Amino acid sequence: MNPFDDLVTRATADPGVRGLVLTGSYARGLETIHSDHDVIVVMDEESRGRWETRRSAVLDEIIYTVDGLADTSLLWQRYAFRGARVLLDRLDGRIAELVELQAEPTADEAREWGREALDGVVNQFYRAAKSRREGALVAARLDEMESVSWLLTTIFSLHGRLRPYNKYLRWELDNFPLGPPWDDLPERVAADPGSLFKVVCGLAERCGHRDVLDSWGDSLDVVRATYG
Repeated sequence: MNPFDDLVTRATADPGVRGLVLTGSYARGLETIHSDHDVIVVMDEESRGRWETRRSAVLDEIIYTVDGLADTSLLWQRYAFRGARVLLDRLDGRIAELVELQAEPTADEAREWGREALDGVVNQFYRAAKSRREGALVAARLDEMESVSWLLTTIFSLHGRLRPYNKYLRWELDNFPLGPPWDDLPERVAADPGSLFKVVCGLAERCGHRDVLDSWGDSLDVVRATYG
């Protein structure tokens, strides 16, 4: 029996296990010969001591409590639940509900993230524009590269979504399209982040965040003189 099947068998036999959730490449149908299984084992609090998180080249066995699965404060972890598969749910659908809660931000969450990330976008391109103005092209390029995280967070947040892990960016767009002009987003953001500045600002304005841009005053003109 392989380690994944062994885990499923052991978990199913333990009444303290409340749920099993498959994440990662296997959940999304993207597995290769190098992929491991990523499985979240959801325990009741009383049984948690019988299990511990274990990671190997073939299986990551990650222990959560039900309350831990309900905690959405750890933002970087939440995209792991996008496309996840619930293998066991002994709480009459509650495990599936909590997985969806992790994977889908609320409107207020997305709005807050989008505004914060938009401010970061302008900041990075303001730095880059000033460096280009001074002829410091390497520094400018580094700032443009650093803008990628802010750009992707802004774009997906303003669409009410979590920013995908880079590995799953193409999978996300293929399965949950944003539509034009974002179809070639992975290639475009990798090749020329600055080409996205104008279109992201347009998206932000349509989403009601013009005030974030206006707060930069004349500095925004410096950015637009370089990036449109």
